[in-house]
Amino acid sequence: MKDLGKRGAALLGGTLQDVTGMGGGSLSQLVCLRLTDGRQAIVKTGPNPRAEAAMLGTIRAAGVPAPNVLAADDEVLVLALVKDAGSVSAAWDDLGRVLKTLHAAHGSRYGWDVDYAFGSVAIVNTWSEDWPAFWAEHRLLNNAEFVSVELARRLEQLAADLGNRLPRAPEPSLLHGDLWGGNVMVANGKVSALIDPASYYGHGEVDIAMLEMFDHPAAAFFASYGKLETGHRERIDIYRLWPALVHLRLFGGAYRPLVEGLLSGLGV
Repeated sequence: MKDLGKRGAALLGGTLQDVTGMGGGSLSQLVCLRLTDGRQAIVKTGPNPRAEAAMLGTIRAAGVPAPNVLAADDEVLVLALVKDAGSVSAAWDDLGRVLKTLHAAHGSRYGWDVDYAFGSVAIVNTWSEDWPAFWAEHRLLNNAEFVSVELARRLEQLAADLGNRLPRAPEPSLLHGDLWGGNVMVANGKVSALIDPASYYGHGEVDIAMLEMFDHPAAAFFASYGKLETGHRERIDIYRLWPALVHLRLFGGAYRPLVEGLLSGLGV
C-alpha cells in the first residue's frame, strides 16, 4: 500500500505524508494519498493506466462527470478526489441523463484504438464497421476456447445468427463499458462521476444491459434516458452475455447458470 502511495506521490512531484487503503474492486488496488503540501489524490492500478486515463478524458470531453486524471504511467493512475456520498438509487433520473449524454458522443466505427482487459480476460477492440460481426468476434466467440465444448457450440450458433438479431449499423456511441452501480459515484442526488471505464464505441444498449445485470434501474432512469428501440429486450440478453462470460472466466462455475440461462432464453 505504501509503495503504491510513494509511486503516486512521485508522479505528482511531491512527498508522501500518509496513505490509506480504499475498498476497490477485485481487479485493482486503490489507495488515497496525502502529500506534505496538503494535496490529496487517488492512486490505482489497472490493466493499462494510460488507456484508462484516455478513456476518462474522452468521457469528460463528452460532458459527462468523471475523475480528473492528474498523472499516469505504465503501472498506476493518479486521480483527483470525487465526492461520493450516496447510492445510485438516489440518482436514477440523473444517471439516465448522464448516460444519454455519453451515448450522444459518436465515433465513426465500432471499437477503440487500443485493447483493454478485465483482469486476465482480454477486451479486443479492433475497429469494425459491422456491429454484429464485432460483437460476434470480439465479445462472444473469443470466449469459446475458455468454456466447455457445449457452451462454445451454443455461442457459435448464436454468433452465426447475430445478423438477424442485432442492428447492422447502430450509432457508434461512446460506451462506459463496465457500467454497474459500483462504478457510479453519487453526491447530493446527482452523479458525481463515472469511474473504472472499459470504453469503446458501440451500441448504447450495451451499457444498459450491463447496468441491469446487478442493479434495478427505476422508471426515472428510463424516463431521463429516453425510449429504447423496438426489440431491445432480446438484444439486452445478447449484450448481457458478454459480462456474464467475463464473470464465468474470472470467478468460476457459479456464473455458468447465468450464461446458460441467457443462451436458453435466446433459443440456443
